[in-house]
Amino acid sequence: LRLLPRQRYLRAERAEVSALERKRNVLCCLITRILKVEKQLHIDNLVFRVIDACQKGELGPGLQFLSFCCHSVDVLSCVLHLLNQGYLRRREGRPHVLEY
Repeated sequence: LRLLPRQRYLRAERAEVSALERKRNVLCCLITRILKVEKQLHIDNLVFRVIDACQKGELGPGLQFLSFCCHSVDVLSCVLHLLNQGYLRRREGRPHVLEY
């Protein structure tokens, strides 16, 4: 009886999951950093600012990271995550405006 070697794709999947978690963490940090400064921002403007920061590789004043590709779906997913966690809220009467 011989045991088959461990499948390589399992290690690849773990690496991909880890990369996605890091990406989500960076996006959540960008969103909160931008909203801490602005206090409130239209969701469209927030998405464009986060995508622009990702392309430039800027986390904020004096902080830089490797630029990576992010899409509006990624940013909106993180916005929903932060809304559910209670870090962000929608402005009363104007749900498209987010507040920190």
